Amino acid sequence: MGTVEDVRMTPRANGLATILAIGTANPSNCVPQETYPDYYFRVTNSEHMTELKNKFRVVCEKSMTKQRYFHLTEDILKENPNIASHSLPSLDARMAITLAEVPKLGQQAAEKAIGEWGQPKSKITHLIFCTITCCNMPGPDCTLTNLLGLSPSVKRFTIYNQGCGSGGTALRMAKDLAENNAGARVLVVCSDIYAMYFRGPSPDNVSDVVAQALFGDGAAAVIVGSDPAAGVERPIFELAWAVPVLFPNTEDYGPGIWTEAGILHTLHKYIPAMIGENVEKGMKEAVAPLRISDWNSLFWIVHPAGRAVLDKVEEGLSLLPEKLACSRHVMTLYGNMISPTSLFVMDEMRKTSALKGLSTTGEGLDWGVFCAFGPGTTMETIILRSFPTN
Repeated sequence: MGTVEDVRMTPRANGLATILAIGTANPSNCVPQETYPDYYFRVTNSEHMTELKNKFRVVCEKSMTKQRYFHLTEDILKENPNIASHSLPSLDARMAITLAEVPKLGQQAAEKAIGEWGQPKSKITHLIFCTITCCNMPGPDCTLTNLLGLSPSVKRFTIYNQGCGSGGTALRMAKDLAENNAGARVLVVCSDIYAMYFRGPSPDNVSDVVAQALFGDGAAAVIVGSDPAAGVERPIFELAWAVPVLFPNTEDYGPGIWTEAGILHTLHKYIPAMIGENVEKGMKEAVAPLRISDWNSLFWIVHPAGRAVLDKVEEGLSLLPEKLACSRHVMTLYGNMISPTSLFVMDEMRKTSALKGLSTTGEGLDWGVFCAFGPGTTMETIILRSFPTN
């Protein structure tokens, strides 16, 4: 029999963690942003709020988003009218939807990632499920394990309620697992459905009305592992190191509170400015080992929390407009999908780099930054190294 010391000496990986595959998914219900103000005020029985509707239309027009995907449909809202109100009790109805659909959407993304990876599911040793929009026991990690047919002994973790930055939190955790367990293959799944946040407009809560113009539904999955098998696994990005930064005195900038009427999400109007003022200081700490003097010498995978946030990041780091093109493209096609959005940007960058015939998955550059912001306010930063596109 082995000793405790033998167990403690379990071999670790030799190399750094890498992204081995990426998959994304959205519900089939796609709503154009230009028609969303009419749709939103109609399904919430709020067409009499003409002044607020006109303001909402302007917000939608300035959002940079052209379309968003939702599980919620008009028929579902008719069956659950309290969801369309601003503050009537509706948590049970919302939970019934998200507990069923969040894992299913995650399954779609995971199956795409596993298919790209090309290895049997039995090789997945760890599962990290990240979500903001459902919470139960047993959790969505158990549901997804059964949906995918993973090994019953897969090592499961669930990350709840970490906001938009949690895609970075999940990658940071996956990096530690992959590097400290030789042969580990970590499936990371981020899945969110906005049904937990959706509500009718209120003149007394304009911040929440703004949020209704930004968020949508989506799921993304990645396979993370160290020491890729030559000729079998193709690494996309290397996760060099991770640095989470907590901006001081920003706890009230974007909190999400669970209530009987779902999650009440308050978007502080100073969030973009606060991020713009702090982003360079946080980045200097994160990339210090690279001794970077020009931020434009890196590629950038930034969570598109909103158009104003991207503008302030660009301004705060003096980035060229093309540096955040992938983030803006994802914002245009999907809006802010909360936890999976940054992984959509990662997927977009590696695909765009290949389509343009660039030499590496990071727009032809060797080093880059993954950055996602969450409540706290937290900036999850991961330094990436790219791989050849061919």
